[in-house]
Amino acid sequence: MCKHHRHSIFCFLPPHVLLNLARNGSKEEREFALRAISFDSTLRSARTTHTLMSGGPRSVTTQPSAMTSAPKPQRLIFDDQNSQSIPGTLVRSEGQPPVNDKAVNQAYDGLGDTFEFYLDVYHRNSIDNAGLPLKAIVHFGSDYDNALWDGHEMVFGDGDNVIFTGFTGSIDVIGHELTHGVTGSEANLTYQGQSGALNESISDAFGSIVKQFTLGQTVDQADWLIGAGILAAGIQGVALRSMKAPGTAYDDPKLGKDPQPADMGHYVHTADDHGGVHINSGIGNRAFFLVASALGGHSWEKAGQIWYDTLIDHRLKPNATFATFANMTVLNAGARYGANSVEQKAVQDAWQTVGVLGAKTKASLAAA
Repeated sequence: MCKHHRHSIFCFLPPHVLLNLARNGSKEEREFALRAISFDSTLRSARTTHTLMSGGPRSVTTQPSAMTSAPKPQRLIFDDQNSQSIPGTLVRSEGQPPVNDKAVNQAYDGLGDTFEFYLDVYHRNSIDNAGLPLKAIVHFGSDYDNALWDGHEMVFGDGDNVIFTGFTGSIDVIGHELTHGVTGSEANLTYQGQSGALNESISDAFGSIVKQFTLGQTVDQADWLIGAGILAAGIQGVALRSMKAPGTAYDDPKLGKDPQPADMGHYVHTADDHGGVHINSGIGNRAFFLVASALGGHSWEKAGQIWYDTLIDHRLKPNATFATFANMTVLNAGARYGANSVEQKAVQDAWQTVGVLGAKTKASLAAA
């Protein structure tokens, strides 16, 4: 399973899902899960170069007027041909027409959609805000059950097509993983405990926003599901996570029950998964959903803007807690929309609902 390392690897499937499958699945399904877990060490040994996740300086947000030329995506898609040899063969570059490979074209489109979202909405020039080329490797390994950002490129498995299908077809998966790169180049949130859960939650929030932006959906039209479509037929669930109702995405004999809490009262204390980063991220996910729902319209216009303002705020430190991040979203909402504005109140109310901020904290922030 994917773990934190100096050259960080962020996997979409949480380790508890693969471990449950290894325990409860058939012989074939256990082999799928164990193979996915073992692939992590292969990827880790292959990544020895410096990455965005190594704690470098923050990027500087550049407005379009200051750019010397219009930013454009630079996409490179590689085919690993079901081997474990990175990067594989280059099969499609920027501007080239679609090829006769669905996964290649889906990855190309997903990278482009995510690039366009960050550029059009937040004037961000690629993941590092400096035009970083976007690379993706498809068909990694044999029946590999995961997708990941390794600080350098995207890696996609085809899924085993028994429990999980291919990962390139879910735009929110791509948006989620590339946002780990954005977070790494900005706040570099430590992948442990609450800061790690924030890291995951921010990726879920913007992964969902990218999907909504691409589909032109309003808050009310969105499904607020992360990984909808990656579960194979017969699996009892709708997605990997639900931002609207954490803990309800799946309940399957093989995968187990979605363990995400929806509030601090059910915070999961565990040493697994770096302190439950994929589990406790549900708290931040629900807070974002509540803000977006309260403000309505398109999620990227206000709720997403507040989260993005906070992500690029130099005061956000790598070891930030839920409360630290919540306080900063309240302050950033006030800075952009005004003290005691509808927007700031929506943020305050959301964090209070999930138990991160109390009434006293809210009152003091409102007076700030």
